Amino acid sequence: MGTTTTESTRMIGILAMYDLQTPFLNSVLEGISDEDAHKRLHPKANHVAWLAGTLVQQRYDMAGLLGGSEHRQAAHDLFKDNQGIKDGVTYPSLESFKKDWAFITPISREVLTKVTDEKLNSMFEVPGMSFPFFDLITFTSYREANCIGQIALLRRLLGYEAMKYM
Repeated sequence: MGTTTTESTRMIGILAMYDLQTPFLNSVLEGISDEDAHKRLHPKANHVAWLAGTLVQQRYDMAGLLGGSEHRQAAHDLFKDNQGIKDGVTYPSLESFKKDWAFITPISREVLTKVTDEKLNSMFEVPGMSFPFFDLITFTSYREANCIGQIALLRRLLGYEAMKYM
């Protein structure tokens, strides 16, 4: 973990969640085989590999949107533009996602510490809607926790031990 000094005081809580959730991805993926990571337990359910990849993409996207990075994860083409899960596709290994997570995490964190109130108040535009960047960052933090929780449930349903938090 880096500094907890932020340009905007509104980011202090977000960074606390970021730091809390960062090691959880590795913990929740621990020991899951790449074969099991591709098992969909219901035809409409996401699998572990897609959930891990989308989490990694989200950190890369956030750093890019806030102007701090033009880096891309190895599986960028599978996840860019918020693509959903694809049937019949073999996603990269969980180790590949862990490697990209480790790379982007300090970059993304640094960007979050430097984001200004002006940027947080500015509008993020997508077709049909717009909302402040602060709302986007807050949603992103929520979504990280949600996806890690989905993987935690899937690991149990796949017969693995519960995720370790420490």
